[in-house]
Amino acid sequence: MTADGLLDISTPRDLVGYGRHTPDPQWPGGAKLAVQFVVNYEEGAESCILDGDPASESLLSEIVGADPWPGQRNLNIESIYEYGSRAGFWRLHRLFTGLDVPVTVYGVTLAMARNPEAVAAMNEAGWEIASHGYRWLEYRDCSEELERAHIREAVRLHTEVAGERPYGMYQGKPSENTLRLVMEEGGFLYSSDAYSDDLPYWVCTGAGEPFLIIPYTLEANDMRFATPQGFNSGDQFYAYLKDAFDVLYAEGQEGAPKMMSVGLHCRLIGRPGRTASLRRFLDYVLGHEDVWLPRRIDIAQHWHTHHYPG
Repeated sequence: MTADGLLDISTPRDLVGYGRHTPDPQWPGGAKLAVQFVVNYEEGAESCILDGDPASESLLSEIVGADPWPGQRNLNIESIYEYGSRAGFWRLHRLFTGLDVPVTVYGVTLAMARNPEAVAAMNEAGWEIASHGYRWLEYRDCSEELERAHIREAVRLHTEVAGERPYGMYQGKPSENTLRLVMEEGGFLYSSDAYSDDLPYWVCTGAGEPFLIIPYTLEANDMRFATPQGFNSGDQFYAYLKDAFDVLYAEGQEGAPKMMSVGLHCRLIGRPGRTASLRRFLDYVLGHEDVWLPRRIDIAQHWHTHHYPG
């Protein structure tokens, strides 16, 4: 801000992006749209005083608007999360493997370590397991040193539990340091802590090297079943996903193919009354030609091969 209270028009934010003409992503097979499904695996790594956290979890459960309970366990929320790992995950696993649709898992490392059978099923299905951080915490409240240590431990423990290191990172609740720390850690092919485009894009590391961002979504996302003014029925979820698909598919047919991300949570969409809407959407997508159904690592490898800067 200048001395007279006016703002400088320069900003480190990129408000322009690809602009009027988006690039041709050259999706495999000439696909008009890439539709990518993410299963967030978080259950067992949420805030809990049993793990030394100051309060119980309060986000993304059936208790919309719940408050954290300082110093107390919230057994209702704990059991809602446990549904995701005990039942919801397996319902989603059966659905996606039965239709032969690959997914990317955003795996919180501690949650994965506490349910190795689920991790084995992910690997058996050929799913990508990207990192969703070491804990499902608000890293805006953490020191840079603690977040750096958590990212390192996430990579180490993820490799031990899953048999391979993660190549994608979605912290989910990042700090202003997260992207820089992820790039400094090395070994990652992409980050998804962004919601700013319908296509991947490059940013520069501190050393000036390109680093890939594959944007994610908070709107084509079942988390809106657990937020005020969100989805309150599977029909609403299906209608929203279908509308998004139809618009993006039409743009692809008009020469501007895009990417559509769909975010899922085991404890939310894994409930029977919601899984039905996801199945309807999957059937709808599979009924179209020229649609690519990749994992996010597939998108990353494609973008590195065909769209690397320079």
